[in-house]
Amino acid sequence: MGCICFKSWRRQSPPSIKSTAIDDLENDRDDGDDEGHYPLIFRELSLEELRIATDGFSGGNIVSEHNDWVPNIVYKGRLGDGRRIAVKRFQRLSWPDPLEFTKEAQAVGRLRSEHMANMIGCCSEDNERLLVAEYMPNGTLAKHLFHWEKRPMKWEMRLKVALQTARALEFCKDKGIDLYHDLNPYRILFDKMGNPKLSCFGLLKNSHQGKNHSTNLAFAPPEYLRLGTLIPESVTFSFGTLLLDLMSGRHIPPNHALDLFRGKNYLVLMDSALDGQFSDEDRTELMHIASRCLKSEPEERPRIKSLMATLSRLQKRAELWPINVKRLTPVTSNPPEKTKPATEPLKLTPFGDACLRADLCTMHELLEKLGYGEDDGVANEFSFQMWTDEMQENMDYKMHGDAAFRSKDFETAIEFYTEFLSGAPTVSPTVLARRCLCYLMSEMFSEALSDAMQAQVASPEWPTALYLQAACLFKLEMEAEAKEALRHGSALEA
Repeated sequence: MGCICFKSWRRQSPPSIKSTAIDDLENDRDDGDDEGHYPLIFRELSLEELRIATDGFSGGNIVSEHNDWVPNIVYKGRLGDGRRIAVKRFQRLSWPDPLEFTKEAQAVGRLRSEHMANMIGCCSEDNERLLVAEYMPNGTLAKHLFHWEKRPMKWEMRLKVALQTARALEFCKDKGIDLYHDLNPYRILFDKMGNPKLSCFGLLKNSHQGKNHSTNLAFAPPEYLRLGTLIPESVTFSFGTLLLDLMSGRHIPPNHALDLFRGKNYLVLMDSALDGQFSDEDRTELMHIASRCLKSEPEERPRIKSLMATLSRLQKRAELWPINVKRLTPVTSNPPEKTKPATEPLKLTPFGDACLRADLCTMHELLEKLGYGEDDGVANEFSFQMWTDEMQENMDYKMHGDAAFRSKDFETAIEFYTEFLSGAPTVSPTVLARRCLCYLMSEMFSEALSDAMQAQVASPEWPTALYLQAACLFKLEMEAEAKEALRHGSALEA
């Protein structure tokens, strides 16, 4: 078996875990303190070794998300010398040529970084293709960001994740590997001390044919959707989607986020659990670099290296943020009495009240009665286009969508409204509102929120769009943001 040797890299552990800033550190009794005891040597392992290490690739050892979109499975295991490992098992025939697979794995195996979960081996026996990496016992960023149990991840830690990930990507680029495939919150792992590490598995494409994105294509860079391939600037785009996840605490598709940026709808974008942990300036600065990363033209996106300075500055300010707040608090012998917030009830229209109660049946009835008054300008635009058969066909889609909407066939309505919107010369806020409700009825809450936000962008003074956003946010269990949307809608009515 081949072997590539490296000088063992060892970093002294910090004196305490106070700085890790994640609260769900696991204390696995069967874990054993194996950090720093094993040299980082890349070697080819036998299939039998990995079978034994993973208890025969037992389902109980699966640690990755896996489904039709993410077919390659990651297992945890333990080698004969006691070292804990992560083993990525590719679909059969993803890499028909074992030599090509081994060569690619060895190239990644040469990299050693304190900001990564490093690759330590591979296996290409028979039809099996497996990668082996350092095991990170404290789960993924997705777990701590989206599925936390004790308390949400703090702003300071989110910035640390962003900065460490940027450093890992820049390190790989400096070493000649400038592509990272499918960067997402499942690719960021936490070690025993709670430090974020970028998974090395993303440095190897998912198949010899170059399929790079295994997750939802709504998060893929525009050039990948156009050409089916990645370029170095694509990594910056994916890093921008990661920044969105860190800011919002949700997996927001980038096109939806850009609508929020344009509409300056920052309250919906930011995680309400972060209130009081940052200044408006820091929030704006992070949003600015995220929006630059998501530029549709690759050459307009910043380099990862240029982002590191900004992220480092933001993280240092986050570390000092509580101190700064304390210094800015005036010292008085008699602290002022706390004033109770105004509790004046909102004055809502029947539709706004239905959205407050998430009464979808009443919302449907009222939207049907509302008609297309909000689209008067759009209708005039259509009238000049009606002479073409193509435009007539597009209007037929809208007519069929309306018929399905009236009869409460929401799935069919979504299909026809989607066809209409894809060919319409101007955005119809009413069609977006109707499709939003169809999505709500179908329990597709994120898609519904996207339509409600787009309707607001198309018609900024239309309270219905804000009321619909409130209904979506209530469904997404974002009560604070939902109430804020209701207040904005009520103010527009007034």
